[in-house]
Amino acid sequence: TAPPPLPGFPDLQLLECSAADFPRLAAFLSAAHPDAPTSAEDLERLVAGRMPGETHRQLLALRGGEIVGLVEMGVPRMDGHPGWLEVRIRTGQDEAGGKLAEELLTLAENSAAELGALTLISQVQENWWEHDFLLARGYAEHDRMWNSTLNLQALDFTRFAGTQARVAAAGVTIQPLSELGEFDEVQQRCFYALVAALLRDVPSTTPVSVWPFEVWQRRAGARMLPEGMFIALAQNGEWVGLSELYLPIATRPGTLHNGLTGVLPGWRGHGVALALKLAAARAALARGFTHARTGNHSINTPMLAVNERLGFVREGARVTLRREVGA
Repeated sequence: TAPPPLPGFPDLQLLECSAADFPRLAAFLSAAHPDAPTSAEDLERLVAGRMPGETHRQLLALRGGEIVGLVEMGVPRMDGHPGWLEVRIRTGQDEAGGKLAEELLTLAENSAAELGALTLISQVQENWWEHDFLLARGYAEHDRMWNSTLNLQALDFTRFAGTQARVAAAGVTIQPLSELGEFDEVQQRCFYALVAALLRDVPSTTPVSVWPFEVWQRRAGARMLPEGMFIALAQNGEWVGLSELYLPIATRPGTLHNGLTGVLPGWRGHGVALALKLAAARAALARGFTHARTGNHSINTPMLAVNERLGFVREGARVTLRREVGA
């Protein structure tokens, strides 16, 4: 269906976003929030990660051919629980929180209702105008994540000289995934099973919604840095922990994303998570990367403590706001 007009804005045209619009959309998003730059490549990657038939709609608000606003609705990539839809609005900084934002939010919420949403969420940085704007309109904080960055070149590995000995004494070895055989579907399913078990145990406001294997393949598998994936193995060969490094995004070329790091409950308390993070840091440095960036739920105090010990510097919080709209 054609996008509806925006009340009070006869000079604006609403347009369904297509891949041809990604370069100018990326420029608009980067100008709206310079602390979170976006590239056309980033937008293309998000599209590639969507499953066939997945609910998603992205509308551009144009004035004289120039993007002045965005409204987006779709299945959340995180917190993808039944009945939940994510809404996102953006305007230029000169119209932040104004009448245009009001109309875009109304459009997003009406569209989400037509799609049968019971719960709306929106992810924003705590210091962005959208945070207070949504709080004032019935949204409440559901969860928060701390992003943090590690300067790999400043990491003093000698401070952790005893970690490997502790891990070895526990009967655990750390190996790159690339040395454990071909990463075929059998190996991928083994890796995924460990990822899923660890994610279900991550401290968060609601249990982490684990992607089905096929979704994980499409979204995570394509971005893995094979030599940056590390496995903790028990003496009997059981996989008991892992740490992930993902390929950099275009707007952070020297920075790898340090994804999930975790250890199965029976193997915690021996420094295995720290050893996994150190192995990932060494691999990143060896390949010429200067920084690693990660995100953690605010109540995941054990992993936050590991990151702090390594020297990760915490940035502003990324907050998930939530509003119940259906029974």
